[in-house]
Amino acid sequence: MARRTGWRVCSVPGCPEFTQTGRCDEHRREAEQRRGTARQRGYGQQHEQRFRPGVLRRDPVCTCPGCASCLRTGSGRCNRESLHADHWPLSRRELVAAGDDPDDPKHGRGLCGPCHSSHTASEQPGGWHQ
Repeated sequence: MARRTGWRVCSVPGCPEFTQTGRCDEHRREAEQRRGTARQRGYGQQHEQRFRPGVLRRDPVCTCPGCASCLRTGSGRCNRESLHADHWPLSRRELVAAGDDPDDPKHGRGLCGPCHSSHTASEQPGGWHQ
């Protein structure tokens, strides 16, 4: 059998499918269904109208303190435009559990796309690298 460059076996134990990402298409769809929609996870109208605009207005440039994406640039910061309002230092779940308002912009930071993905992958429960 010829070896496929960049391909590996699905990361779900026992699945024999080859993929270029962590999970095969079937297991990726199943994971997305378990995750639920943004609305089901609590990202509703207040998030869209209050949290996200407030964070991005305050932090128009990525504020990441040095994730893998930033470290590749050599500067320690990427200085790209913020596109995502990320809950920080507590996650949305942790804020809700503590009785805090998760839609208050003071609980967020602005991140660019690559830094937000890197943060989510490494630190969030169920992140891609966990």
